[in-house]
Formats: sequence, structure tokens, C-alpha cells
Amino acid sequence: MAKNIQAIRGMNDILPTQSPAWQYVEGVIRQVAAQYTYQEIRMPVLESTDLFKRSIGEVTDIVEKEMYTFDDRNGDSLTLRPEGTASCVRAGNEHGLLYNQTQRLWYMGPMFRHERPQKGRYRQFHQFGIEAFGMEGPDIDAEVILLSARLWQAFGISDQVELQLNSLASNEARARYREALREFLRAHEASLDEDSKRRLDTNVLRVLDSKSPETQAVLADAPRLSDYWDDESRAHFDGLCARLDAAGVKYVLNERLVRGLDYYNRTVFEWVTTELGAQGTVCAGGRYDGLVEQLGGKATPAVGFAMGIERLVLLLESQGLVPEHTLCDIYVIAATEAAELTAPAVAEQIRSARPELKVQLHSGTQNMKKKLAKADKSGATYALLVRDTDFELKHLRDRSAEPRMLASISEL
Repeated sequence: MAKNIQAIRGMNDILPTQSPAWQYVEGVIRQVAAQYTYQEIRMPVLESTDLFKRSIGEVTDIVEKEMYTFDDRNGDSLTLRPEGTASCVRAGNEHGLLYNQTQRLWYMGPMFRHERPQKGRYRQFHQFGIEAFGMEGPDIDAEVILLSARLWQAFGISDQVELQLNSLASNEARARYREALREFLRAHEASLDEDSKRRLDTNVLRVLDSKSPETQAVLADAPRLSDYWDDESRAHFDGLCARLDAAGVKYVLNERLVRGLDYYNRTVFEWVTTELGAQGTVCAGGRYDGLVEQLGGKATPAVGFAMGIERLVLLLESQGLVPEHTLCDIYVIAATEAAELTAPAVAEQIRSARPELKVQLHSGTQNMKKKLAKADKSGATYALLVRDTDFELKHLRDRSAEPRMLASISEL
């Protein structure tokens, strides 16, 4: 017997029993994005490797360790997309969507990173992303955060998530802070974890993200990024906070929040939860004003976020907030031999007359007891027994209900 072929580790099937939860989440996301007049864009999962090296940064964990990269038959280096923003900017530049224009875009689909699979984090994972281009004020930063807050409201989990907020300021201010932080950490290098020591010369801001208790103890006395903000960055951040305050959105200022990608500037934010253990971030984003120009376009302000669908589904399931899914409303059964020929047509008539109903037609020639058992197992609310000239409607969920005799399907 041939050996069964299994899915690649970290790349999971979404089974029929699981897909209703995903469909529910995706449906709410589409509805909220439309409320804010964001338009869908769909990008390929395969891109030039250089796109991600130039945007994410060559010394980030994603580029150094996690990308699925290979040479194709022409010798070109290609990569399965590890995130969506760079692809969205590439598409916007390529198709002339960004220069001297404003765009509100969203996308949803699979991303790929070769990291250790764990609950809520897989090698093929799915993200919903929002990207807004051509608007430089704090009002658009507030809008994308308010959009994410409305999603939590729609899902009923506003009390399960916390908004953490920070500003990385301008490139110039961040460069001054980077040097001050590096100088401080050099003086305490012996107490840092190995990853943080390596990042001193490559991406020193990521040291702020360290999970090492020893490194975090050192950072308690480190210089604060807010002390290096320029006036314009401070005014932008104050404007954002004022708008969130006016909208009643609560947030926590977190000066250690730097995000893991090189392209961020000014506003950065994360929505976190304590309901998923270590995998607490369910949505993250910020402003990336230099990325469009960095990838070959004209200078264009931009802001956005990405949300992990797997983690969101887990969170909703853990709170019992995924609505019950009904696979079948009416199970149609031929009750006579003559009805074997007419039952399919009856099922079609119901689908035409009542398109909101889910109708399943019995297949096979079992006796009536087995047919009714199949109807019950389907989860249907009703079984419709098709006779020669009339119909019998049996309530499968209310055993005490008397069967109803119908002269036509219009009486359903």
C-alpha cells in the first residue's frame, strides 16, 4: 500500500467543520471595510525576492530566517510573500494607483514564513490588511485604528483586546535615538542576550522587543524614544491621540513598541489580548511614509495594518462568539417510487422560490427509517417528504410538532 502524503508542517487544512467560522470572520471583515469605503485589491502570492529585501529590511528576522525563497527555471529569485504591504505598494506603483492620488485598499489571503509552528502561528497563515495612501495627517491614522476598533465591536470582543500605541518619530529623530540607545546598550553589553548583542550593529531598535528578562532589566534605564521626538512628530502623535480620545477609543502608550519591519515611521500600534497566551498580538500596523518611494514610486504618505485571521478565529472560538452554522434547512426525501423522479425538481423549485434556504436532496434508495435518520444527521430543521400529489413537512428538531401536509411548496 502506498504511503499517505501529509500536509507540509505548519501548512494546515481548513476542514468543512472549521470553514463556517472563517466565512463568518471574512464576511464581517468585508462588511466593515466597505463601511469605510476601502476597496479590495488582490496580489499574487509569489513576488521578486528583492521586493521584500528592499522593503522589510535585509537584517530583519523575516528576511534572514523566515522567507520561502527559491530560484525559478530562469534563475530569478522568487519568494512566497511573508506579508502584504510590500506587495500592495508594488501593485500600486506598477498600475499607477498612488502618485498624486488617495487610495483606501484592503486585501485578504495567505502569507508564508518559515518559523516554528505553534497554536495560532503557522507557516502558511492568513492576514487581512488595510492600506491607505496619499494622506499625511493624523486623521487617517485615527481612521485605520477606528476601523480596527469597529471590527472588535462587530465581533463582540472589544473588552478582550487592548490598543498599544507609540510613535517612531521622523527618520532623523529616530536616527539620533538609535545612536543614543546603542551607546547605552554598549555599556551594558555583558548583560544582554545573544540576539540583542547581534542587533546592536544591525537593528538596535529591535532590542526593545527582546523577551529576555535580563535585557528588559537593562532597558528599564535606557533612553526614551519620546525624548528624541521632533516637534512635527510630537504634533502628529498628539493629534492622533486627541482624535482617539474624542472617539472614545482607549489606548496604552508603550514606548517599547517598535514593530519588526524596517519601513515604519511615526505612528505604530498593536492590538493585544491575554486570551491567547504568548501569541497575544491580533492586529498591528502603523505609518510607512517612505516605502512607496523606496520601491520606485513618488514620495507618498501611507498607513495601514495587518490582522491575523487564525488568531482572530481562535480568540472568537475561545469566547464562544462564533455563531452556530446551519448546513441544511430542509432535507428533501422521495416518499414514493414515483417521487424518485420528481423530488429533484421539487428541490430545485424550493431553491428558486426561497433562495435563503439551504436544501439537501436525499441520495440513495434506503427505506424510510434510514432516510429520516439521514435527514436528522444532516442537521436540517425540516424533512420534506415528496409524495405523488402532496408533501409532508416533518419538524426534525421539535419532536412534539405534528407533521404538516402541504398541497404545494408555496406553503413552505
